[in-house]
Amino acid sequence: MASLRVKPGQRLTVSDWHSNSHQISSNAERQRWGSHCTRQEARGLRSETSNKTKWDEQDTCTRLSDRIDEVTKWKDSLLKCLEDVDTEIKALTTVKESTEKALAATSLPLDVAIECLTLREGRRGNDLVRDPVEAELHKEVEVIDRARKVLQQKVSQAFEQLCLLQEVRQQLTFDLRHKIEALDVDRSCLSLNVNSAGLSLKLSPSRVPPGSTDPQQWEKFSHYNCNRAQEEMKASTQLREAMRVIMGQTHNELEAQRVACDFALRKRHRELERARDELHWQQSSVRHVCVQTPCACSTARVRAE
Repeated sequence: MASLRVKPGQRLTVSDWHSNSHQISSNAERQRWGSHCTRQEARGLRSETSNKTKWDEQDTCTRLSDRIDEVTKWKDSLLKCLEDVDTEIKALTTVKESTEKALAATSLPLDVAIECLTLREGRRGNDLVRDPVEAELHKEVEVIDRARKVLQQKVSQAFEQLCLLQEVRQQLTFDLRHKIEALDVDRSCLSLNVNSAGLSLKLSPSRVPPGSTDPQQWEKFSHYNCNRAQEEMKASTQLREAMRVIMGQTHNELEAQRVACDFALRKRHRELERARDELHWQQSSVRHVCVQTPCACSTARVRAE
């Protein structure tokens, strides 16, 4: 009788087979549950990340809009201040030119007064006197010299003030240019979205560039520029008013002294004319007497003989 050959190896019992199948099924169930939990966590994380990204994007856009509004406000303030500075520079330049013309206009009266004094030094004899005309001429020279010094001082002050205004204008121009560049950058950032072209990964996007300032320092810098411009414009306005007053005062003083000097000259001229006429009459009388004296002497001699 033939015998049945049995495959060598360990054989499991039915209970072991059931246990092994149950273990495999349980392991698969755990794996499926773990996969399900992972998928749920991933779905929740994805949803949370998407919501957070949307809220962060909305918050960033809001902050960018607020920043654009703030920079625009300062840009408008700087632009208005720059226009006011330009207007003040033109006004001060006009007054300075008028003062320079007034200063140049005093040269001819000064030369005339000095020439008059020089000519009067040519008087001779008893006519070389210290009369009121000479006193008025010396006073006119003093008044003109004093007026020239005051006008020259105001011209120098106007030049220095113009330099300060130009310096302020340059600072405002730089600040305004930086504000415009910042607005362009912020508006470009606000227009970006996930579908924008040219997006790429940037290394350390949250780094702070060297030399950056905080918003308080940034606002303080622009506030200082505007305040300084206001102060310089106020000083320039006061200087312009003072220059107008000085020009009016010097014109009145010079005109009053000119009138006084002319009056003294006319008065002295009339006195000299009267003295000359008196001398002419005396000279004529003496000549008449001299002519009549020889005749009288001859008549007396004839009678005596």
